[in-house]
Amino acid sequence: MFSILIVEDDLKLAHLLQSYMEKYGYQAEAVQEFDRVMEVFQGIRPDLVLLDVNLPRYDGYYWCRQIRTVSTCPILFISARDGKMEQVMALENGADDYIAKPFDYDVVMAKIKSQLRRAYGSYALGKRERIVECKGLVLYPERFELTLSGKTVDLSHKESLLMETLMESSAKVVSRDWLLDKMWDGQQVVDDNTLNVNITRIRKKLAELGIEGALETVRGAGYKLRPFWREEP
Repeated sequence: MFSILIVEDDLKLAHLLQSYMEKYGYQAEAVQEFDRVMEVFQGIRPDLVLLDVNLPRYDGYYWCRQIRTVSTCPILFISARDGKMEQVMALENGADDYIAKPFDYDVVMAKIKSQLRRAYGSYALGKRERIVECKGLVLYPERFELTLSGKTVDLSHKESLLMETLMESSAKVVSRDWLLDKMWDGQQVVDDNTLNVNITRIRKKLAELGIEGALETVRGAGYKLRPFWREEP
């Protein structure tokens, strides 16, 4: 069953959209607190997002950009703004389509079905999921999942970026500066302690998979992932 996140501050409209989607067999949830959009998104990990432009505090363009840092799922704008510039801005900020209000619910559903087919259905058969592997340890960067010998742990977006960088540089020392740059795309918005917290979380996730002591701290240099858990023949 596909899941859809509705980000619409007209609660009556959001409820109507939710009821209509559930009638078609989708699992739909509407955001209630508009300063927690990303928190709700990360918790649900929806297959598609319906997003209004006019929202409390931050507009839909802002949230679209935030979602695009962690997901490639389809994003459809629904808005009373029907000008050409608004539609251009939506597409430039990462949206897949734009539906002007007032709209016909059947048109909305047709566009949702079309986007889901493109992303996950018959139109997406040629799309291959990216996988990072290191001696049996497998990371699915787009799912934020790490697996080993049939066991799976969920990662946050930052943990996934961190793990991907370490796995791609397996057995080599990766500097703290390089990890910070990869995880925050060069933005100077974090301190060293933030990286320490994520390293600690990664060690706990590896321990859940039965891997202890593989992530080493190299004093004055950075970190090194030692893939000793499954020796290659």
